[in-house]
Amino acid sequence: QLQLVESGGGSVQAGGSLKLSCTASEYTNSNYCMAWFRQAPGKEREGVVTVDGDGSSHYADSVKGRFTASKDSAKNTLYLQMNSLKPEDTAMYYCAADPWRKYGSWYPYEYNVWGQGTQVTVSS
Repeated sequence: QLQLVESGGGSVQAGGSLKLSCTASEYTNSNYCMAWFRQAPGKEREGVVTVDGDGSSHYADSVKGRFTASKDSAKNTLYLQMNSLKPEDTAMYYCAADPWRKYGSWYPYEYNVWGQGTQVTVSS
């Protein structure tokens, strides 16, 4: 059964950078979709980036140009490089996957495998 483990969260000042990692228990070059979501206190979980099985990435407007997703198949890991961080990026970040689907989705309920989350805090 596929399992996901996130790491790399932390506290930074506005304008700083962090790189999150999501390590999968199975080969990430498999043709299934993955995504990064985030959830701030009192807010709904929102999509940050979806990654199709072919590696195509699609970004939320709020992070476009600042965040970059990438896969390292040798390490079974999906990364999220976050630059020019803003206080509004503060949230718990979750990695998600659906081993049965190739194309990503912006709806959390369409993913059936989730990591435990990693906290990102950006101070002004």
